[in-house]
Amino acid sequence: MAETWLVIGLGNPGPRYEATRHNVGQMVLDELAARRSVAFRAHRAGARVAETWLRPGAAKLVLGKPNSFMNVSGGPVAVLARFYGVDPERTIVVHDELDIPFDTLKLKTGGGHGGHNGVRDVAKALSSPDFVRVRVGIGRPPGRQDPADWVLDPFSAAERANLPLHVSEAADAVEDIVDAGLVAAQQKHHAPRP
Repeated sequence: MAETWLVIGLGNPGPRYEATRHNVGQMVLDELAARRSVAFRAHRAGARVAETWLRPGAAKLVLGKPNSFMNVSGGPVAVLARFYGVDPERTIVVHDELDIPFDTLKLKTGGGHGGHNGVRDVAKALSSPDFVRVRVGIGRPPGRQDPADWVLDPFSAAERANLPLHVSEAADAVEDIVDAGLVAAQQKHHAPRP
């Protein structure tokens, strides 16, 4: 039987936050679902879930978007992990990352939360930091803008022009992690773009 991977897109619920930088993780999950023509449905974990496969006969993907606010994402993630019997090592969390420039991805497993409260809450709820992270760069705010405000702002017009490519590459990275492993995915996605 094919293994199951839990793929979580962090963000905030509701239309007010849909297009904000903090919700890029959920945008990536929307892309993964669209590629497979599957829809999200309500789940008792307090999340929207779409079940699909990497491809026929390959790993099962459980795509989860918590209905909670970013800083308390851990509860729904932990419930989904228990419900589907998925260990942290087969959990991928896709999230925004201030310390990475826009249009850049970094992939890693384990480590600290880097000040990201959503990642911190997931690690606490899973009792382990050893899940895979797809860190989608959003860059730091210009000037003296508070990072807390920056992440809740929509992407700029220039960023929006490149956002579909950025989101698509992050979705590719998720697929590559499941298909070929983290190291191979890092070698592919950490390389500079031509």
